[in-house]
Amino acid sequence: MGRNTRKRRTPLATKAIAASAALALGGGGLIWANYYASAHETNGQNTTKAATAQVATITCPDVGQQLTNVPNQARTEVDGELANLDRQITDAYQRLATTRDAQSRDASFVQNSILQPLKERRQVIIDRIQLEINRVGGSAPDSLDGLAGCTGATANQANTNAGQGNTGQQQNGDQQQNTGGQQQNGGQPQGNGGQQQNGGQQQGNGGQAGNGPVAADFVDITKVRRNVQAKPQRSRNASTGTFTTRCGVNANKNHNTDNVIVAPGVANGAHHLHDYVGNQKVNAFASNDTFLQGGSSCQNKNDLSSYYWPVVRVQDGSQDFDQDADGGGKEGNVGRILTPVQAQIKYVGSPTGKVVAMPQFLRIITGDAKTTTNGLANANAHWSCTGFENKVQLTTQYPICPRGSNVVRTFAFQSCWDGQNIDSANHRTHVAFADARGNCQNGFKAIPQLTMRLVYKITPPALQNGVVKNAYAVDGFPEQLHKPATDHDDFISVTTDGLANKITNCINRGQQCQ
Repeated sequence: MGRNTRKRRTPLATKAIAASAALALGGGGLIWANYYASAHETNGQNTTKAATAQVATITCPDVGQQLTNVPNQARTEVDGELANLDRQITDAYQRLATTRDAQSRDASFVQNSILQPLKERRQVIIDRIQLEINRVGGSAPDSLDGLAGCTGATANQANTNAGQGNTGQQQNGDQQQNTGGQQQNGGQPQGNGGQQQNGGQQQGNGGQAGNGPVAADFVDITKVRRNVQAKPQRSRNASTGTFTTRCGVNANKNHNTDNVIVAPGVANGAHHLHDYVGNQKVNAFASNDTFLQGGSSCQNKNDLSSYYWPVVRVQDGSQDFDQDADGGGKEGNVGRILTPVQAQIKYVGSPTGKVVAMPQFLRIITGDAKTTTNGLANANAHWSCTGFENKVQLTTQYPICPRGSNVVRTFAFQSCWDGQNIDSANHRTHVAFADARGNCQNGFKAIPQLTMRLVYKITPPALQNGVVKNAYAVDGFPEQLHKPATDHDDFISVTTDGLANKITNCINRGQQCQ
């Protein structure tokens, strides 16, 4: 779910870096190696260990999440300006990554040459956002005035912000994913399995492109204690059916780096690559009319919905077709793109009552592509391994699976709708998760819950002396450092010939349909 810009980072660190930093732009990407006196060492093409005092990334307040009430007449302009903010952060991060030598010689370089100019440019955009909202009779939040400033975060601070050790509350509360019986809430998973998270782990930005992941982002799943909680108890009126739609695994390589939900009309709005299944005509410039003419990869040709998610890559020293492209190698998304070996898309019901049909063109984003900046409040990442899905679900670490087991990403979308809007200004407030008992709150209506399960064959990464070798990671904004918690999923509901009602009726009647 990326915005067509970049992520932001948090704490401020202006310490001088020991020795010098060398930039090595290879394969068109942000591949840079830092060399520090007794503080940094490189070990092969895809392993990195760096000093922790260095400013690793940039964190800026997420302006878009503050905009919960933007008049419809201003949304196009506001979305465009939010995209400009993301682009500014991306540019600033790239400058951060390519000026390590200057930073090592001047302790104030990051503040004076990167952060202060970024603040000034952001203020101009924020002023324009306020003007657009007020111009059409809306009221821009007063809080926007304090969101221009950004800070620099060290590697350890970025790790902390991302929720080291899987201690963060997952977004969907106690909602059940119900794909093959696995639970999706995970409560507050204890993803570290007692493993030390900093000492002895990889330090610095890590990764093949110098922006993650690091060793602390991985855990041997066999060493993680069970964290999957029981399902909410079903009431007598529960809607127990399921509807499965078979849309393939994107074997035809339908990719782009746009995001028509959060950045309509902006090319490369996501700054990372998506897999698309279902609707085949989705890009930044697609409209509702385009969706209806888009064709579908789904077996049921009345399912023209768009299901899209960031790709997973293996950082084994290889590159892919986009190594010199925006959203790909030029923005730190490097390595060989993996196609899922399985992709299950299933709609399930509510444990407490019947569901109503999804409205045409409903947009839902689940998870948060910017958790390294925003924290885990909206995180909804679920990583596991085949054979472990009913036992362990991880949010802030990638699993290292045992032999014969595959990596699994699962998503359980919001299942409560406000009954009126197909989208909202921040793309969140028109939908919500059910509470711990499975009930929708605040007058919201239960809708079929979209669930997805993606399976990948991945050679397990190796952790050696605090360094990760042959890592895998989900694509993301470059400053988000490829943290597992940034995983997210996007959906636009488009159906024909009464399919939305057929899905609803199947679920409400307790049938298993496809």
